Amino acid sequence: MSRGKLAIVLIAAVLIADQILKIWVKTHMAIGEEIHIAGNWFIIHFTENNGMAFGMEFFGRVGKYLLSIFRIVAVGALCYYLFKLSKRDISTGYFVCVALITAGAAGNIIDCALYGLIFDHSWNNIAQFVPFGSGYSTFLQGRVVDMLYFPVIQGHWPVWSPIKATEEFIFFRPVFNIADSAITCGMIWMLLFERKNLQTELEIGSKKD
Repeated sequence: MSRGKLAIVLIAAVLIADQILKIWVKTHMAIGEEIHIAGNWFIIHFTENNGMAFGMEFFGRVGKYLLSIFRIVAVGALCYYLFKLSKRDISTGYFVCVALITAGAAGNIIDCALYGLIFDHSWNNIAQFVPFGSGYSTFLQGRVVDMLYFPVIQGHWPVWSPIKATEEFIFFRPVFNIADSAITCGMIWMLLFERKNLQTELEIGSKKD
């Protein structure tokens, strides 16, 4: 399989899996509902992210527009970079990492761009598809659907702890989605096993500048 076809297959697989799970959650659960898949350590917990990572928001609707536009530009740049990489002598591992990061970034853009236009809201309500443009928000103002929750370790900080004594402790607390996982896996693999190629690419980029 050529590098170009490999990138298309990987990106398509991530996007399809990501959107199937998001749409299923969106149309079967209300925000805050959860399904325990494996005890208390693997849970489908429906939440929505209205901004950047961990729910951060900046400058309201204007900030959301700027963030969405930045994401679209970034994905365009990554696609162009993948096209260039497909014609160069670079390791398959590094190429796959960039493809996963691209797919993950694109997956969350779909939510921001379209979900506000095609779904009604999910607060105390199981969302339904609505006529295009009559949903809970406008173009680029949709919320990203998150659902994967792995609270592997739960307990309380000890009494003698200098911070948060006796408060609840949960690891791993963030709720995320398949697109987020693709970005994280791609970045971790790149930093652990593709550092030489990453360094080479950074040097090539600095020389061009």
